[in-house]
Amino acid sequence: MEKPVESDRISNLPWDVLNSILMHLPLRDAARTSLLSRTWKYKWTNLSQFVIDDKCFPNSLPDKARWGEVRRIFNHVRSNHSGPIEKFKLAAYCYPDHSDLDEWIIFLTFNGIKELILQDFSVIRRFKLPPCLFSCPQLICLELHGCIFKLPTTFGGFNCLKSLTLTQVSIISETLERLIHSCPILERLTLLNIDHLAILRIHNQNLKYLKVDSEFEDISLESCPLLASVDIHMIPMDGRTVPRKLEKGNPSNLIRVLGCLHGIKKLSLSSDFIKVVYSNQACRRVLGFLKEQSRYDFFFSQLKVVRIRGLHGTKPEWEFLKLILAHSPVLETLTIVKYETGRLRESLLLDVERASENLKIMSLTL
Repeated sequence: MEKPVESDRISNLPWDVLNSILMHLPLRDAARTSLLSRTWKYKWTNLSQFVIDDKCFPNSLPDKARWGEVRRIFNHVRSNHSGPIEKFKLAAYCYPDHSDLDEWIIFLTFNGIKELILQDFSVIRRFKLPPCLFSCPQLICLELHGCIFKLPTTFGGFNCLKSLTLTQVSIISETLERLIHSCPILERLTLLNIDHLAILRIHNQNLKYLKVDSEFEDISLESCPLLASVDIHMIPMDGRTVPRKLEKGNPSNLIRVLGCLHGIKKLSLSSDFIKVVYSNQACRRVLGFLKEQSRYDFFFSQLKVVRIRGLHGTKPEWEFLKLILAHSPVLETLTIVKYETGRLRESLLLDVERASENLKIMSLTL
């Protein structure tokens, strides 16, 4: 008697189960399932998530040749896909063809994209985003790299967006302010090496995490009551370390930020951000502000980690450290990264009033 042929149980699984299995494979391996049988030929093209990274290419394939492989993936998916695409991530060193990328983004916007992540191109040539991207109300995560960011006049906001990352993006201050304000449930904001960013104004009631590592002249944080983690690395613009134009009554970046960080848990600042060198009068006002705040009965009641990079040992820096130490009752770690020629001596910190009994101070030298 002939042995009965076993049924193909995997092929007969519901699509949501197969989709979950294939999504846990690197895309290159998921695509190889097309060789299993005629039934499997196009299953990988119907995935709800696509991640194109360096694992998708042979090690010997040069960056300039990689885009041909990316285009081939695009064409296969566009020709055979049915159903939603909830996540797309392109994180591979390559030389993108902007017309291909434009068509792909348009395709994604019509297929329910929720997470769009573009990272790490080998060459940055600014490309314009298609207007339809700004009509994706279901977007939850948006990460863009090397594009020109202009909001259409019809932009009504990203009402579901929780995470926004912009890297080497060209965007003016007014556009960025409008964008942030138009994301009512935004929780995480990361800005890295932004072009044309003069004044950074961030107003968002729901924001919890902020990281800025970029050139800018001035910053304003208002109406951000939930901010718990702030990391600001200010890169001076054209050699300047201070704002060109100061808002009336506020001579320092430090003043603008400190008053808005009542719920802060982790704080990291660069020395250029808190340094004041533009006039004796402004310096006196900053010192007066810090000393006055030290007398108030207020506390950074949740602040546990502080890191300050590139200290010189100026009076405003010293007063800032005293303020943090005296008003942070649960502070666990203070890390100071100072310049070798700086005037700040660690021994002085031993005599400063501390609100925290379990504080560890670490000092590093650049």
